[in-house]
This record gives sequence, C-alpha cells and structure tokens, in this order.
Amino acid sequence: MPYALCFLLFIIGLYCAVVKKNMVKIVIGIMVMEYSVNLFLVMLGFRTGGTAPIIGRDDIVTGGTLTELFINSSVDPLPQALVLTAIVISLGSLALMISICIRTYEKYGTFDITRIRRLKG
Repeated sequence: MPYALCFLLFIIGLYCAVVKKNMVKIVIGIMVMEYSVNLFLVMLGFRTGGTAPIIGRDDIVTGGTLTELFINSSVDPLPQALVLTAIVISLGSLALMISICIRTYEKYGTFDITRIRRLKG
C-alpha cells in the first residue's frame, strides 16, 4: 500500500507538470515527482525493526552469529545514500528552474505559458 501511495504522489506531480499553465506550478509538480521517487527509494531500503549499519566494529567483520544477526536486522544504506545524492541534485535543478521562471517573468511579465507563447520579443 505505501508503494501505491508513492505512485499516486508521482501521478499528482505529473498531472501538475503536464496540465498546469503556470510555470511555478509546473516547477512544484516536478519537485513533487522528485520527492515521490526519493520516498520510494527510502521505502525500498526500509526494514521493520531494522538498525542502522555500524561501521568500524571488528566483531562484525570476523564472522559468526553476530554477523548473521547484523545482516538479517540491518537497514540497507544504499538507498539512503542515493536519496541524499538525489536531494542535492534536485536542489540544484530547483534553483535553475526558479531562476528561469524569474528571468522569464522579468522579460514577459507573466508566468502563464500560453500568454508567453502569444507574445513576441
């Protein structure tokens, strides 16, 4: 069920990005899509009752029952690292999209895409 809700959130963002005529609403729709993908990736690595991976402990590396217990109960850190990277990239793309919106508003005086297409200049 939570995966379906991530998909629903993505569809809502896609609707905003495709149907809306205001540039700011389109940017918000794109960001909602990015956040839904990030949420999906975090949920893939989630494990009920899981613990964070411990780095630098020698008894886990040597093997035995503690290693097996740790492997069976730890949360996968790879999706978390991917999401952190995706957040940084999405902040950069958000800054670029907002700056394009601001420059377009300075030139044409509107955020409406249909009015911008009709204007010459």
